Amino acid sequence: MPLWYNYLMIIPKKVKHIKEYSRAELEQRYLELEQKNESLSARLQWYEEQFRLSRQQRFGSSSEKSMPDQISIFNEPEAETVVFCPEPAIEEVIVKPKKKKKGHKASVLKDFPKEIIEYRLSAEEDCTQCGEELHEMSKQVRAELTVIPAKVSVTEHVSYIYSCRSCEKQDITVPVIKAKAPAPVITKSLASPSLVSYIMTRKYMEALPLYRQEQQFKHNGIRITRQTMANWMIKASHDWLKLLYEKMHEKLQTKDILHADETEVEVLCEPNRPASKSSYMWMYRTSGDSVPIILFNYREGRSGSYPKEFLKNFSGYLHVDGYAGYNKLENVTLAGCWAHARRKYDEALKSIPKNTESALTACQEGLAYCNRLFEIERSLCDLDFTKRKEERQRLSRPVVEAYFAWLHVQKELALPQSYLGKAITYSLNQKEKLVAFLEDGRIEVSNNRAERSIKPFVIGRKNWLFSNTPKGATASAMIYSIIETAKENKLKPFEYLIYIFEQLPNSDISDDTVIANCLPWSKELPDYCRTT
Repeated sequence: MPLWYNYLMIIPKKVKHIKEYSRAELEQRYLELEQKNESLSARLQWYEEQFRLSRQQRFGSSSEKSMPDQISIFNEPEAETVVFCPEPAIEEVIVKPKKKKKGHKASVLKDFPKEIIEYRLSAEEDCTQCGEELHEMSKQVRAELTVIPAKVSVTEHVSYIYSCRSCEKQDITVPVIKAKAPAPVITKSLASPSLVSYIMTRKYMEALPLYRQEQQFKHNGIRITRQTMANWMIKASHDWLKLLYEKMHEKLQTKDILHADETEVEVLCEPNRPASKSSYMWMYRTSGDSVPIILFNYREGRSGSYPKEFLKNFSGYLHVDGYAGYNKLENVTLAGCWAHARRKYDEALKSIPKNTESALTACQEGLAYCNRLFEIERSLCDLDFTKRKEERQRLSRPVVEAYFAWLHVQKELALPQSYLGKAITYSLNQKEKLVAFLEDGRIEVSNNRAERSIKPFVIGRKNWLFSNTPKGATASAMIYSIIETAKENKLKPFEYLIYIFEQLPNSDISDDTVIANCLPWSKELPDYCRTT
């Protein structure tokens, strides 16, 4: 028999074992496979979006600016008008050439110490043509900046001790009097106010880790270990900066409008917690209409109980992102961030394939709504709070209402797990917070102020990576608070910290006036602490 005949004899035997399905079972099976296919297709689309967004974030531009070719649903003439912009008079539109500013370099260099080196001809040099004596006709000045590297010197505080010879002769109790010297910032230590301030500003303002500072000191012949510097940071912050931090905390809670944000921080030696578990650095700050105060607060987690405890005496408006933990706050109205809502559409636009016309158009429309609100806000920035609220009701409220009506339509069309679906869901879930800016002209349309304030900590974290102990993380929070608040109040952090470490150890710290005079917004601070 041929070989093919054997296979033919086998096939019918296997066919006999095939299960027979009824029509109803086949229809059910078909529906199950269709549902499974839709699920797998949606999952594949989600992975493709993740891949495109990841590739764009890694290799593309990080800017969130809208492209000029994106569609605008606000193309009517009224969209380009600026509120309260008067018509220019004829003489106001005459173009005049700008005169070149004189003395620009001199104005930039006027606050620096100046060393003048003069170059003159010797008395023997006469006119090269006739041989007669020369006179000074004018002068040419060339200014340049000279850098003097960090210079370390030793300051010895010698206190002389005095006694009375008359009392010694009379064999009575002899008084011993010591000349008073300024108290040190850290007892039994080589650390001076300038050295502590120098290390603090380099780590917490310039993001230079302690181990790199240790190497630089070593190159200059100075042996200061990173462990010693870390102990100085903790000691100085808990002894002196904590006094200012507590007063700033009290002042912060008296405000009506605040901003909040949080970011991860890794602390290695936390009790009863693995080193891999992230802790959080919370940041709270005032709004733009009051004295700048920026406070960092280290906590072991991201629970909503932490802001509730920190702001227990605060009542008013709080700018936040979409994190639900802030919902636990009592007597507080949460104001959402339109920048976060807009960012969701920007991510969706970067993740979808360009040939998907409907999703592409929906992302552009969502961006257009958000962009329009920011355009309106830029036109209202010079108005007072009352007038700004009135103009928001007239200009922004119709945009907001149209936006949320558009969201309800798009929700039925977009896939829930896609980036576009998540952008739509985010705005719908945050509606109560996003419309809060319409209630008060002082409320900002975004929480970007908080994100800018927490950025120095995020940049520093990229360099020093983690804190060793909770005590060190708490000290870092206080130091960041003092430095960032000083910067916002136009102070020089290095000189300001020196002033604090010279004044507080030699003052009665139980006197509230002493602490008040050292706060970053105090009028009693010396001029050398202020920027020009």
